[in-house]
Amino acid sequence: MTNLALALPTTPATSQITGVDWFVIAIYFSILLGVAWWVVKKGKDSAADYFLAGRNLGWWVIGASIFASNIGSEHVVGLASAGTTSGVALAHYELHAWCLLVLGWVFVPFYMRSMVFTMPEFLERRFSSASRYVLSVISIITFIVSKIAVGIFAGGVVFGTLLPELHITIGQTDIDSFWIGSILVIALTGLYTALGGMRAVAYNDAVQTFVLILGSASLTIYGLHKLGGWHELRYWAGSDMFNLWKPIIPAGVQGSWAPVLQTDSAGNVLKEAWYFNGNFPWPGMLICAPIIGLWYWCTDQYIVQRALGAPNETVARRGSIFASFLKLFPVYLFIIPGLICFALAKSGKVPQLAAIIGPDGKAIPLVSQGAFPMMVQYLLPPGLRGLVVAGLLSALMGSLAGVFNACSTLFTVDLYQKWKPGASQHEIVRMGRVATTAMVVVALAWIPVIKGAQGLYNYLQAVQGYLAPPIFVVFFFGVFFKRLNAKGALWAMIVGFALGIFRMLVDTPVTLGLAGLQNGYPQGSFLWVINNIYFQYFSVLITIVSAIVMILVSHLTAEPNYQTIQNLTFETKTIEDRAATRASWSWKEVAGSGLVLVCIMGAYLYFRG
Repeated sequence: MTNLALALPTTPATSQITGVDWFVIAIYFSILLGVAWWVVKKGKDSAADYFLAGRNLGWWVIGASIFASNIGSEHVVGLASAGTTSGVALAHYELHAWCLLVLGWVFVPFYMRSMVFTMPEFLERRFSSASRYVLSVISIITFIVSKIAVGIFAGGVVFGTLLPELHITIGQTDIDSFWIGSILVIALTGLYTALGGMRAVAYNDAVQTFVLILGSASLTIYGLHKLGGWHELRYWAGSDMFNLWKPIIPAGVQGSWAPVLQTDSAGNVLKEAWYFNGNFPWPGMLICAPIIGLWYWCTDQYIVQRALGAPNETVARRGSIFASFLKLFPVYLFIIPGLICFALAKSGKVPQLAAIIGPDGKAIPLVSQGAFPMMVQYLLPPGLRGLVVAGLLSALMGSLAGVFNACSTLFTVDLYQKWKPGASQHEIVRMGRVATTAMVVVALAWIPVIKGAQGLYNYLQAVQGYLAPPIFVVFFFGVFFKRLNAKGALWAMIVGFALGIFRMLVDTPVTLGLAGLQNGYPQGSFLWVINNIYFQYFSVLITIVSAIVMILVSHLTAEPNYQTIQNLTFETKTIEDRAATRASWSWKEVAGSGLVLVCIMGAYLYFRG
């Protein structure tokens, strides 16, 4: 999980994409279509095959698919921008790769034994059907208003920077590169997701992961070569940009987001966007960030569905460990290129990048949003440039495919099957395709809204901080404590979600500048206080309240029937299942997990400024 800011490019650019680049991009899309067609021909008309790839995915496909689903184009573009403006500060979130180890070692045994299709279904097994309905509805809404919206907006940054001259005129209407690129990518992604289901998503994710890593690594290598090596990067960036240990508590009550204005020489405002203020208070990073990370990596349908596609516990765990290793790459493939872009601009070795540096010698946030695609334009040779563009498209498509597939699964398995319990396997798969198509239509409908709302992306990053805590509480407390019951879980979710939605309703008018609230609520008022509580602190508050409610309600009501939750908590595991879990791993899984932890510690020790 990462808190990033994005805005559409503000500096004019000329497309550097050549015929060779287009040829490489065409080959990439041909491979994706070929894989999708192979999957469609191989698929079976059953729910298990469509939603979980027949529970037959290999560990490397699972790991690659988890990574590709997480690394959307907003990650690529946003992390590079963060590297340009604040150095390695956001590496904290990428080093949460250890959360995937928690998925593999703690949750995979429960998920695989229960043979569920969705996370809400697991909650029903552990608590009640009411918990399943609440989580299903909240998850679908969250996917639509956050992941789909953010993915499209980030894709607009890519196309707007790399292909600014691409446009089509139909009558009196001029369709720019933002619309063209977004529509094409959404349509293609939706097509192979609807036809091939989880298997198409997973195998295309494996291809996309390879392309994304290869392309981004080439940009890092070319950038360091142009700069003169790692020592030159350290010199021009300065020790402060390499300091991962500089959490700073915000001065005063400044709120979660701060406005950045772009003005002309006369001081007239040309554009306003809202950005994360760049400060990472240590209490928030210490408590809130891991809570959000554990929710996302261990309990979110968007991620966990890949592990559910494994044939057994061993493969699912290995896939999670492999994904945790891949999760370490963004620090060096996306954040470091941002640092390189800053150093190249500051040193004057690439004059075209000078626009990102302000009079104070620091990166200009609005202009820096195009750091990654600008480096692609000005550093890479033809052909390789096309490969990196394909990597950016991979990021966008992998992320959107994951959202489409997760929403389709949640709607079909958790809602449609409940409404129509006698539905045949063919009808369930057909409804899955219909639901995926509906998600594509929703994504297309979002385009004009997203393009016109510069502050929307930043605000949506806080949405997960407000909605994740009650989910984290019911899952983690649910598997560790058998005494917690269905009523406790339901009320924890209701109260927690109510607090989160209340905060979102308070923030939304200010974020979008509605009803004369561009400058916020009257200072000192109740709504002003709520709006200006740092979003990580408010997230911690929701977590504490949800936990208290769950514990109190559970202990004030009857104990659960421990027979019905057998093997769904640590305290109700049978001897046979404990033995089966122990037999599912060996020294290889332990060594792989240890390597990931060593790499994380190594990064923290190295990035000390």
